[in-house]
Amino acid sequence: MTQATGAPGTIEAAFSGRIGAFALDAAFSVPARGVTALFGPSGCGKTTVLRCMAGLTRLDGRCLVDGDVWQDARQFRPAHRRPVGYVFQEASLFPHLSVRRNLLYGAPLVPPPRSIAFDEVVRLLGLAHLLDRGPHHLSGGERQRVAVGRALLSQPRLLLMDEPLSALDRATKDEILPFLERLHGALDLPVLYVSHDMAEVERLADRLVLLERGRVLACGPLAALQSNPDLPLATTRDAAVSLDGIVESYDGADGLIALAVRGARFLVPAPPGEIGARRRLSIAAGDVSLALEMPRASTILNVVDARILSVTALRSHEMTLVLGLGADGAGDRLLARVTRRSFVQLDLRVGLAVHAQVKGVALAAAGSPPAGVSGA
Repeated sequence: MTQATGAPGTIEAAFSGRIGAFALDAAFSVPARGVTALFGPSGCGKTTVLRCMAGLTRLDGRCLVDGDVWQDARQFRPAHRRPVGYVFQEASLFPHLSVRRNLLYGAPLVPPPRSIAFDEVVRLLGLAHLLDRGPHHLSGGERQRVAVGRALLSQPRLLLMDEPLSALDRATKDEILPFLERLHGALDLPVLYVSHDMAEVERLADRLVLLERGRVLACGPLAALQSNPDLPLATTRDAAVSLDGIVESYDGADGLIALAVRGARFLVPAPPGEIGARRRLSIAAGDVSLALEMPRASTILNVVDARILSVTALRSHEMTLVLGLGADGAGDRLLARVTRRSFVQLDLRVGLAVHAQVKGVALAAAGSPPAGVSGA
């Protein structure tokens, strides 16, 4: 067996070749922790990259996971020798086996050190009351949770998830997403998550690999790519930035939690949260307006100091502005969508200090369904 020469703590991938008329030439390097989403339109190569990672599709290139070489110019480790858990679009459970036996199918007889325990998976995925049922007695969301549990109990070093929610309706997606968020917070296991649904990515991902026509456009932290005006995410009609806030306090009288991000503090209607807990915020560009003076009276709860870092003409009549939070603009980034008329009338420009009025915030709390919240 060839000695591992990859960099510890990273996932490095580079694959190139053709599959029929489709050409892939994609390379990226991400930390071997947390959730990295592969995002892009249908046909951009997301699933092909995932299959190459698993060894199911063989193209030229390299694949190294936390210092272990799975593929390079000298070797190719076959799929059955790659310690991956793979969750497909369809759960594909064994119909003749109970939930318990489906979960344990593929689990090693002798679990490795620091293995993921059966009871922990059952608890995190909420499967205790389903263990003796057959798959035909499960809902679509329950079947997919069992598929995730089966993949985890194979004791992988890398979890691959190929649009695991795409076959589910919106209500069922909202049912299963909190369980995936719970896994993210509880398990020290890197995940590559394929999706073309930005709402899923915003709730789950730490980092993003943005793909287009078989190539990587960009790779980095989710918020950095969302707020980059040179990338297509910032120019879409529903452009938004995801921020990780820390719960500072809770006002029970008004039902508001205070969340601190770099350079600002937001008040959000939500149930009580544990002080110090992390919460994911999503703020849409269309929900951010700008003022040169602090509003004297307003129903908007969140008015924060910011500076304009960049300006991009989106269309003939609209502008997209990147804001840095804080008086010095050194904090987290937000996007603001303004009309050209307002841009000209207020003489907005790079470097200008402004007050960002955030009309609405979407909050997804780990382990519970998302709360659509208004800041007004």
